[in-house]
Amino acid sequence: MTQTHLGRSIAQLSVLIQSGSLDPVTLIEETLDAIRAHEDQAIFTRLLEERAKEEAAASSKRLREGRSRGLLDGIPVAWKDLFAIAGLPTTAGSIVLADAVPAQEDADVVKALHAAGMIAVGRVNMSEFAFSGLGLNPHYGTPLNPRASDVARIPGGSSSGSAVAVAAGLVPVSIGTDTGGSVRIPSAFNGLVGYKASRGRYSMGGVFPLATSLDSLGPLCRSVQDAVWVDAAMRGHLVPEVIRASPVGLSVVVPTNLVMDDVEDGVVQAFEAAIARLSAAGVTVRRAAFPAFDALFQVMAEHGPLVTAEAFALHHRRLAGPEAERMDQRVVARTRLGEKITLVGYLEILKVREQLIRDVAGMLGPNEFVAYPSVAHVAPALAPLEADDELFVKVNFKTLRNTLIGNFLDWCGVSLPCGTGDAGMPVGLLLSAPKNQDERLLAAALALEGIVAE
Repeated sequence: MTQTHLGRSIAQLSVLIQSGSLDPVTLIEETLDAIRAHEDQAIFTRLLEERAKEEAAASSKRLREGRSRGLLDGIPVAWKDLFAIAGLPTTAGSIVLADAVPAQEDADVVKALHAAGMIAVGRVNMSEFAFSGLGLNPHYGTPLNPRASDVARIPGGSSSGSAVAVAAGLVPVSIGTDTGGSVRIPSAFNGLVGYKASRGRYSMGGVFPLATSLDSLGPLCRSVQDAVWVDAAMRGHLVPEVIRASPVGLSVVVPTNLVMDDVEDGVVQAFEAAIARLSAAGVTVRRAAFPAFDALFQVMAEHGPLVTAEAFALHHRRLAGPEAERMDQRVVARTRLGEKITLVGYLEILKVREQLIRDVAGMLGPNEFVAYPSVAHVAPALAPLEADDELFVKVNFKTLRNTLIGNFLDWCGVSLPCGTGDAGMPVGLLLSAPKNQDERLLAAALALEGIVAE
């Protein structure tokens, strides 16, 4: 991509395309050239050159004839390597699925964005089978965090390639999945907006699962406005239903337990400065303990993580066969822990989960949101994590800690850039709301995004 279009948001590109100043064919040619020439070849696992060029030509023709499909027509999008693409195997970041039966059709959300005129340019890298918050992949390489200026740093996972593709300016948006933080973590690490929609908001048809009780989807992009447009299109809507809120009258609750434990000083400073700006802008801020946070980690300690139980159920045959030798051994070890979770334990986790969801809902007012740091630290250096399994496990848990709360409690959430911490690396502020309050959440995020980012 030429410097003219490098790193632009969907909204910026849309203005150019809809006005006729930028032809989708030109944009896609520049995009593909930039991806091929980029120094980090671990970002994309597959380019969809022929498809992208055909879709761009069709978009260009529509626009010339005055038949635009809307604001997203001609906009490039990258897909995490677990969305079905017609004619290709769905590899989910693993070499063991490289020879899988090709998908007969696109995933439902891929179809939805195609219908909106968006152009699929490729598949992006991820943690194998989406089972890590760090983004390391021993098979296809680990995409490097483009915001790092000192040492090679991790991208965050599992939607690692999605975040890096956007942060590096190669595409304006990539669609990821989020089971324990896999949209919000890499967005926070790379200085992006990451929207985890409520579970069930979009069709999961054609999406390779990890844990169906927790799996959700969402875009990684440059602004909340971009996320709002993509959200509408993923649901087949021609226009968004979100109405921008006013900061005055909004209320955020900052938890006083667990989520601020062992948080890096730089993250605390960036987060608290953002909260102070919100308060000055008229947002009501209150602080309160959330006993449910401690309770959910207690049930995990007693019975095991819900994600691990369901991941083991999904992969148990693979783990018992020769394929396990070809997998990321850290993923194998973590998934095999699910074998120790009994049926009684699994059902108890689900029972406690439903109660905690009700408990937290009763603590929030009708116009309140929960706000805390997306991740307790900035993106750490890559090399130590590659070399030390024990360190990997420790950092992976700490990285996932704050975001997985939202998955367990069935929340929707948006990670907003809120400044920088150690080594000048990005920090994210996570704004969350109960399930199916996505419009309210996005309306608030639109209002607060600029204040948080100052």
